[in-house]
Amino acid sequence: MEKIRVLIADDSAIIRGLLEKAFKASDFEIVDLVSNGRKALDSAQEKKPDLVITDFDMPELNGIEATKIIHGKLHIPVVMFSENMEARDGAMKSGVLLFEQKPALSAFKMDALKTFVDKVKAAYKTLKPKKSVEGNAETIQTFNSFKIVVLGASTGGPTAVQTVLSSLKENFPLPILYVQHIDVGADSKMAAWFSESCPNIHFKLAENGEEAKAGTVYMAQADKHLLIDFVNANGNPVLKLSDEPPERFLRPAVNKLFKSAAVHYKNACLAVLMTGMGRDGAEGCKAVIDAGGMTICEDKSTCTVFGMPAAAIELNAATEILPRHDIAERLLNLTKEKGGINL
Repeated sequence: MEKIRVLIADDSAIIRGLLEKAFKASDFEIVDLVSNGRKALDSAQEKKPDLVITDFDMPELNGIEATKIIHGKLHIPVVMFSENMEARDGAMKSGVLLFEQKPALSAFKMDALKTFVDKVKAAYKTLKPKKSVEGNAETIQTFNSFKIVVLGASTGGPTAVQTVLSSLKENFPLPILYVQHIDVGADSKMAAWFSESCPNIHFKLAENGEEAKAGTVYMAQADKHLLIDFVNANGNPVLKLSDEPPERFLRPAVNKLFKSAAVHYKNACLAVLMTGMGRDGAEGCKAVIDAGGMTICEDKSTCTVFGMPAAAIELNAATEILPRHDIAERLLNLTKEKGGINL
């Protein structure tokens, strides 16, 4: 397998050494180790790595300033690894592929670094060149090739999901399929509440056999699994409501939806897993990642219960981890403008 060529930028020689060791152990090729943003920019221009790993707090050019040039002009994906969590919002807006918190030097452990490397590999996978089916030409798998968004939540989910949906623009370009753990009899009232609180997007309960269309959210009915039966000639999913047995006492189950979407849409699937108790959705996220798709898990800082996202993260099935107020903007960036990588 072809190695991913990585440039590492950090003003600490110790951190650079630890990162070099961790990435080399996971079949990455290190093209350069540099100590500040200016050197990162110069090296990126000269050596053209596949990926840049950078800190935020660095001399001459900080990580965000460097990212705006490395990603914005050189079109090289950037991952930011920083102790400074206040830099996250600016980093995401500047176009980083992934932002991860760096532990203090005294807390560095190789197991934690391996988890970081696995997340980087999963994130890069969404950008990896794909071979054309009809010839030898390569086409770049860009984020705007997503064709479906699947969304799952449990405890605290309605408020969390409302935060995301209400921040999406009108005419969102993809269908959204949504599983919420909910009591029988409460689904119609919840759908009505979403319709009222999210007037920017059409919201309805999913119906068996209907075609899911862009700009609409289809929520699973209580006590029915929501699945994709097939993809029609328009490229849209045709929905199936299933009475299959509950999974881990849950019907609908997030895992069922996510796995179904992964089978039918593969690398065109974008999954979002939000607050909830238990582990539902973790295996589904892994299925999406394994199929070449992308997953976003809600960060612990905004979860009512950090159960479901934490379980996915433990499985290395989270491409990105974001607080809920950043998820809508990320979805919009991932689905906008044809013809380029929109991070």
